[in-house]
Amino acid sequence: MYHVKCFCCHQCNTNLQGKPFYAVEGQPYCEADYYETLEKCSVCNKPILDRILRATGKPYHPTCFTCVVCGKSLDGIPFTVDATNQIHCIEDFQLKFAPRCCVCELPIMPEEGEEETVRVVALDRSFHVRCYRCEDCGLMLSSEAKGHGCYPLDGHILCKTCNAHRIRHLTKVMTTDL
Repeated sequence: MYHVKCFCCHQCNTNLQGKPFYAVEGQPYCEADYYETLEKCSVCNKPILDRILRATGKPYHPTCFTCVVCGKSLDGIPFTVDATNQIHCIEDFQLKFAPRCCVCELPIMPEEGEEETVRVVALDRSFHVRCYRCEDCGLMLSSEAKGHGCYPLDGHILCKTCNAHRIRHLTKVMTTDL
């Protein structure tokens, strides 16, 4: 209850008779000062009037919380952040930061519907499992399949048979050069 002349904005002291007002902690505020009390969106810096989406310790309008790469709304969708705290959908993050296969040059990331993938690392290079093959004969290499292990030679990924063939060829060339 206020006298007409006492009914003023708690912040700027503007008379509120006949004007829209908002109560904040029991005190009347004019519309402009009320908006100043609200949290501001981390993206557009406008007051958040409805639902606040809080992520990475910051407030957002649900419509402003989007992937920095594709712009897709991430409201209620799993997301991740990069080293600079930029928000990415999982797919764009993996496309941008996943290791790349040295054979096909595509990112090594989980197949659709999967959450994990296998990456083969040999000679400080990354491979998809399907791309990890002998450079000479194309045999799919694996440490788990007998006779399909990797026998590198001079930076080349080879199967046991092709490694032996190259060694025979190299020693033949060396002995004929003497």
